Amino acid sequence: MPKLPLRFLLLIIAFVFLLTFVQLGVLTIAFDKLGLSPHSAYLLFMTTLLGSFINLPLLTVEATAPATPMPAPPLSKLFHVTVPPFEGKTLIAVNVGGCLTPLGFSIYLLMHNPVNLIQAGLAIAGVAIISYVTSRPLHGIGIGIPIFVAPLAAALMAVIINHEQSAPLAYIGGTLGVLIGADLLRLKDIRAMGTPLASIGGAGTFDGIFVTGIVAVLLT
Repeated sequence: MPKLPLRFLLLIIAFVFLLTFVQLGVLTIAFDKLGLSPHSAYLLFMTTLLGSFINLPLLTVEATAPATPMPAPPLSKLFHVTVPPFEGKTLIAVNVGGCLTPLGFSIYLLMHNPVNLIQAGLAIAGVAIISYVTSRPLHGIGIGIPIFVAPLAAALMAVIINHEQSAPLAYIGGTLGVLIGADLLRLKDIRAMGTPLASIGGAGTFDGIFVTGIVAVLLT
């Protein structure tokens, strides 16, 4: 069986995910709760998906290779992952689809919904803590997180904090909470993974961020 590039695999999975959810009307329900028209929802999804292929360099940090080699992902024998040689430094980048897009949309939701910064901060902090505790470094991928833990936490906190605005609060708390807890707070682990590139909002956390936002809204 020929090996497939990991990004190409993620693209296929994302499109299957989209088509399945569109057929079930699930995406329509989620984005409708957020006040988006079908056209705006499609634009947001495509921006998120295509932006996941774009990493903007931020800074370079000194890093060390792990003393004990980390185990390869279970599917690494089937899907090809190209990793540049490690030379003692890690380039920290920002992923457009997995970081900048949900960040921008969260700001939009804050500006167009009666959700104050204290409520948003509590939701983000709660999900960030849970994301940090449940996330783990994965060799060849980045930081991985169980896919349904953050959505459940985000939905629960949103309903408790502000039931009337639980949908936008769930999206804001879920996406930004995962970004902070599974990416920013894990930068110290990235330094010890011996990887030449670490993308905030990319690789292992991209699917977690996207699914968290959608599922968290559906659960409210």
